[in-house]
Amino acid sequence: MALPLSLTALARLGETAAVPAYDPRSLRAGIVHFGVGNFHRAHQATYLDDLFNLGLDHDWALIGAGVRESDKEMRARLQRQDWLTTVVEQETAETTARITGPMVDFLKPGDSGATIARLADPAIRIVSLTVTEGGYFIDPATQRFDPAHPDILDDAAHADAPRTVFGLMLAALRRRRASRVAPFAVMSCDNIPGNGRVTRQAVVDLARLNDAEMADWVAGNVAFPNGMVDRITPGTTDRERSIVASDYGIEDQWPVFCERFRQWVLEDKFPAGRPALEKVGVQFVADVEPYERMKIRILNGGHATIAYAAALLDVQFVHEAMANELVRAFLAKVERQEILPAVPPVPGTDLGEYYKLIEGRFSNPKIGDTIARLCFDGSNRQPKFILPSVADRLKSGLSVTGLALVSALWARYCSGTTDSGKRVAPNDPNWARLTAKADVARTNPQAWLEMRDIYGPLGDDPAYRQAFSSALNSLWKLGTRPTLSRYLEGTL
Repeated sequence: MALPLSLTALARLGETAAVPAYDPRSLRAGIVHFGVGNFHRAHQATYLDDLFNLGLDHDWALIGAGVRESDKEMRARLQRQDWLTTVVEQETAETTARITGPMVDFLKPGDSGATIARLADPAIRIVSLTVTEGGYFIDPATQRFDPAHPDILDDAAHADAPRTVFGLMLAALRRRRASRVAPFAVMSCDNIPGNGRVTRQAVVDLARLNDAEMADWVAGNVAFPNGMVDRITPGTTDRERSIVASDYGIEDQWPVFCERFRQWVLEDKFPAGRPALEKVGVQFVADVEPYERMKIRILNGGHATIAYAAALLDVQFVHEAMANELVRAFLAKVERQEILPAVPPVPGTDLGEYYKLIEGRFSNPKIGDTIARLCFDGSNRQPKFILPSVADRLKSGLSVTGLALVSALWARYCSGTTDSGKRVAPNDPNWARLTAKADVARTNPQAWLEMRDIYGPLGDDPAYRQAFSSALNSLWKLGTRPTLSRYLEGTL
């Protein structure tokens, strides 16, 4: 019978899973993290767990925080198990489980007063966040912060009781400044090009809406290091809870499954100090951009490439998509002919070998990563993962046939049915708008590219318009399989 995960049960649970070599109750908080989802607990939290297991930096424990309704459920579940998490690392030949304990508290979502007070505590020297690509209020076309978003305007009007992560950080920074407490560093762990720069712009521009002096102070005094993060981490379902209970005897409300591979590259910009993460594999570099561009375009762009093709063919899991010869060949051709050539050199990295690694990671049957997860929020992900490669190739006068097909597959998917007629569940915050556009684009492909907030000037490029129209027309006339075959044969 499975034992409920708790501090008192750690000794017994240590018979089937690795447990902390430190006492989580002895830790002291140094980081507040917004967005305690699966990726954070599989990535940043495991690095800290490794560091604490070395007996180092026990004053850098995590406090969770959140601003979404779903954060309340995560907090409730983790609280019942003393903030502990079971992390299951899965590879084809071996699966291992560990219990991590770097989190010591989780602030109540919606309690802005308590959150600001904790952020203003001098002990908190880093505020980190994984709020997803869509959580930064970015205009997809310009890739710049949108200060006119209703949530941002509301924060500007209620600066002492904000609701967004940026408003909460700004309120705390204002309080720290008034108390002559050094500012914390703000560390984004999201898959956004220049995530530190983007986060800085969000906080500064929000401040500038009603306090230009504070905006200038933030710009001149707060560090926003850029970072690249990587670990494939699917969502948790009853399947994962059942495996943890049956295989490891652990009753975990929200376990995390992930691959063994992980990577974290960071700029070393932490004026108030930081944990010694270099001792557990984090790379500190002067310029993160080459690593970031490589990962976002090759891995995240690769996910976007296979996502909609696989979904239209009713494929459920990522490893099943990679076992489909047509989808796998489609990914390889787009990557090798259009994505990789647009990625500048990365120090100490062979891009061809990096792509081979990606192929292997996507093919891991143990992960259980779903195609539906990869398809989610295309309106935010396409402009970040696919369209930058399109723009670079068009500037050089190069073909974008494959990348245009990727976006055409997304447009076809947003029509709401797969090739077999199966209904596609709403899978984007802008789903109603996308399905309406997809319906029009069925007979007028150019209508899809008229979404300026997504495509910007790319929607006016003659070469891209022609390639996209040809691809979408083929998808509707012939279907996904024949269209992929035409692309592979060079006749699309």
